[in-house]
Amino acid sequence: MAALFGRRMRRGAASTAVAAAAMAALSASGAPSAVGEQPAASAADRPSAGASGQEDPSVTGDSPYHTDLPPLKGPGRNDPPDETPATGSAESGIPATVLDAYRKAEASLAASNPRCRVPWELLAAIGKVESGHARGGRLDTNGTTPSPILGPVLNGVGFANISDTDGGAYDGDTLHDRAVGPMQFIPQTWESWGRDGNGDGRRDPNNIYDAALAAGSYLCAHDRDLTVERDLHQAILGYNRSQEYLRTVLHWYDYYRKGAHEVPDGSQPAPGAPTGTGGTTPSPAPVRPGTPSPSPTKPGKPTKPSKPGDGSSSKPTPPPTTPPPTTPPPTTPPPTTPAPATRLVDLGDGALSAPAGERFAERPAVRAERADKKPASQAKVRFTLAGETGTTFEGGATTVTVTTKADGVAKAPALLAGGKPGALTIKATLLGTTEPVTLGLRGEVTAPRADKLVRTDETELTCEAGATFEGRIALTATRDGQAAPGVAATATVLAGADPADGEKAAEKGPYFLTPGDEPAEDRRTRELTLTTDAKGNLLLPELHTDDTTGTFRLRVETTGGAVVVLELKVTDPA
Repeated sequence: MAALFGRRMRRGAASTAVAAAAMAALSASGAPSAVGEQPAASAADRPSAGASGQEDPSVTGDSPYHTDLPPLKGPGRNDPPDETPATGSAESGIPATVLDAYRKAEASLAASNPRCRVPWELLAAIGKVESGHARGGRLDTNGTTPSPILGPVLNGVGFANISDTDGGAYDGDTLHDRAVGPMQFIPQTWESWGRDGNGDGRRDPNNIYDAALAAGSYLCAHDRDLTVERDLHQAILGYNRSQEYLRTVLHWYDYYRKGAHEVPDGSQPAPGAPTGTGGTTPSPAPVRPGTPSPSPTKPGKPTKPSKPGDGSSSKPTPPPTTPPPTTPPPTTPPPTTPAPATRLVDLGDGALSAPAGERFAERPAVRAERADKKPASQAKVRFTLAGETGTTFEGGATTVTVTTKADGVAKAPALLAGGKPGALTIKATLLGTTEPVTLGLRGEVTAPRADKLVRTDETELTCEAGATFEGRIALTATRDGQAAPGVAATATVLAGADPADGEKAAEKGPYFLTPGDEPAEDRRTRELTLTTDAKGNLLLPELHTDDTTGTFRLRVETTGGAVVVLELKVTDPA
């Protein structure tokens, strides 16, 4: 019969021996740690994560985990661990949404990191051990847990000592960190490895799609190939540095590889509190506020009569002694719901600006504040782009939703300027309020620029007075080494060969003709504005000369400051 999830490995020495024997084929003695490439230390030997100068914490901060093992065949459950699970076994069932998240994470990583080859069954094994598949698949329609799944306070009492790193934004604790969500990420690890697995524009450790993809990404770190045993063990130990944890996850991994099936969300009982500690000996589950602590008893020991002379003993029984009071383990009150946000404040210094086709240097950012003007965490802010410039957020979207952190700041993704210069409005809307709260941020897409301008040939520019220069002058504009299309440029004929002669257009000498039906004398100009074509090329009109001889300069400058100065020589007629 399948074991209930609430059962624990610490049921007695006999059960532990059976479990150890069952996992012998899957364990690796002295498997290396994913952090320091050293054998994993026991809880007693390992320094507290997060302490100054010590190793970085694991994904979970070595929080407790569920130590249940998958059921083995046979009435005595003593069959070897390679037995195939019974078809339809309750323990081989995985809630539908959770299973979908594991499989989508596998597919996503197969495309983005094919070398890693992370199997969904491994994610399922870790999800089972960490949270019982999100408390038996208790999720909303988006795959998010209705209430956070929180590990114990990591205050160094029985667990790692990790001071708060997120201002309580994820775990509701501003003093110490706690593991959060179905895959039990501590906040500081989530900041580095959090992923958006369901495409809603945010990274939420309480969402099974985000958490499963983040877990897979972490397992694939350091260019690992999870089909290699050493890499597989390093990845799992990086999640929780414990040999017992490694063996437990490997056992579930092997179990799911031999058969698993989908069950409805919420159809399985929610698991009890986890008991693993990250060391070699499980410790009691954390006590919740208001829960009485049962007095310890020794199983199997007969109870002595409390009154003498009842026939059970020839000697009087000493009166019972009251054990000394014990100090209850520290508890943390449940996090309180923060006050809602009521207004938005623009954090920019003015209008955001970028040349067409380029990335904006700054990102739109606002701060959500409560009625007392303090920052509001976990507020949702929607950014929407308006205008005819073709500007989008990075990734191509024109609307994104961002959740504020402890500082109340919501920062939109980077902006990519469209190809059409003009005004741009970024509208920030505070969601979840009874009255609309909207803030308009100004932006502008300026003309495209070039950072380099070169002439395509080196032919000397010499012409007789009263004639036309042979050929037309061609140049190419680039930006960051790429062709710069649509860039405005100004071509000006300057008097004299020396910059000291001035930068104003010459009154005599070479000239261009503007289009039109007027006489040529009326269409003469020594200053033109042009635009590069789709390949960044700039072809100047024909350059004519009057009867003035001497040396002149032709200065061509683009938007962005790219400049070319060419020397023009006008000689006497032959």
